[in-house]
Formats: sequence, structure tokens, C-alpha cells
Amino acid sequence: MFKRVALFLATNLAVLVLLGAVMSILQGVFGIRLGNQGGLLVMAAVFGFGGSLISLLMSKWMAKRSTGAHVITQPRNEAEQWLLQTVQRQAQAAGVGMPEVAIYEAPEINAFATGANRNNALVAVSTGLLRAMSREEAEAVLAHEVSHVANGDMVTMALVQGVLNTFVIVLSRVVGRVIDGFLSGGRSEGGGIGYFVSVMVLDMIFGLFASMIAMWFSRHREFRADAGGAHLAGREKMIAALQRLGQNQGHSTLPSQVQAFGISGAVGHGLRRLFLTHPPLEERIQALRDAQPEPVG
Repeated sequence: MFKRVALFLATNLAVLVLLGAVMSILQGVFGIRLGNQGGLLVMAAVFGFGGSLISLLMSKWMAKRSTGAHVITQPRNEAEQWLLQTVQRQAQAAGVGMPEVAIYEAPEINAFATGANRNNALVAVSTGLLRAMSREEAEAVLAHEVSHVANGDMVTMALVQGVLNTFVIVLSRVVGRVIDGFLSGGRSEGGGIGYFVSVMVLDMIFGLFASMIAMWFSRHREFRADAGGAHLAGREKMIAALQRLGQNQGHSTLPSQVQAFGISGAVGHGLRRLFLTHPPLEERIQALRDAQPEPVG
């Protein structure tokens, strides 16, 4: 688990540092100065949102390629027929277009949803889930994933990451300018070595805090998807599904690009929890038990 968290953080920080370096170069080439706050903000938004939106648009393709998922077009057996019918029924109940339904080869109990559009998404389940879960439990997992689609969670996370990236890029340069001015006694105009070193360090520091905020949003959306799954499939089925997931909690073969969208995530305690994409299963189960029942009719 720690290796996956470290890899996730390292990847995000590397992206921010790379964006920061490109931003600094373009500032010099195009003459964008920190005094021109409008120009800096526009450039930061372009780079801050660019990577997130591109990843969002490519999410379905990347998920299929990275997991080797088989999209069900014509059901080959009764299990595939059941998967299609269940997702179709839940999608209609949630008011979204029929997602593509896929199966990918993996030993653990897991599933994920992704896609840039509520009406053009992908819901995939592992072969391990189909082997280990009852139909009632699998139905709840599918409802959880359909709820992610209905809530627009993929788009929300991309926008949150874009805002955070933009914030990191702008703030690191504003603070970097102040530090550079202090170190140079006011002689530098923002292009000294102190500026570039400060910006690189600040990109990493602010990027770390941005990752914590993004992970908080990610954990919050899991509670919402659990509640949506309980609404579509039934609370007891959703609780039973989460309890079954506890058999392989913390074990996932999903590629890093898709791990945040799996129903089962890594586990951790203390400071590690700040960087987890999913809340602990016991907290998710307790939240479902504490939820007020919806009025009938």
C-alpha cells in the first residue's frame, strides 16, 4: 500500500514540477511577469486544467487498455447477460445513459467506473468479483459504480484537480517572487536562481497539500456513491458488498490511472490516511447504517 501511495504522490508531484518548469520557461519566452497577474493566471489555468481534462477525455480508452477489459457487446453467457440487464436497469433508475459494461481479468474483488460523460461511461468488474460475490452483492457494487456515473464524479475530480494544479502553479510563483526578492535584496525581477529554485521546491510542497485536498474529495465521493448504491440496490445489499470487499481490502491490481475509481482502495493509518482515495470500509459501512431511511412513496 505504501508503495502505491508513494507512487501516486511522486507522479502528481512530478507532473506539477514539470508544469512549473514549462511555466517558468514560457514566462521568460513570452515575457509574462508575475506583475501581470492576469497573464499568469491564464497560463496557469491552461497548464493546470490541460492535463486533467486530457486524462478525463482519454479515461475510458486508458482504462480498457490498461486493464485489458472485455466490453460486452453480445453476451456470451448468462452471467454477462445478467450484468448488462442489471446495469441497464440501474442506469435507467439513475437517469443516465447506458454505460459500456466490461469484465477484466483480476484475482481481487473490485470494480470501477470511468468516462468523461454521464451518458457515455464505462462500468467494469473483475473476474474475481464475479467468482467471490453473490448476485445480490454484485448488484450493489454495480449500483455503486452507476452512482459514480450519475454523480458525475469523474468530471468533478478532473475539475478539482485542475483547480488545485492552477492554484499550485500561481501560488508557487507568487511566493517564489517574494523569496527571490528577499534573497537578492530587491535587485532581482523574478528571474534569478533563487526564483527558479524556490518555485521548484514550492511546487512540490504545495503539490503535496493539493494532493491531500484531492484525496479528501475522493473519499467524500465514495460515501456518496455508497449511498447511491444503497438507494438503487438496497442498503443491506450495499453493506453486505462492502463487508465482502473486506476480504481483499488493500490488495488491488488496478493500474495507477484507474485505482482511484475502483470500489476497493488502499488502507492506511495516521498521516497515510490523508493520501488515501477511499475511506476505511468500516467507516463506509457505519455511514450506511447511520443513514436515515428514505421515505416510502
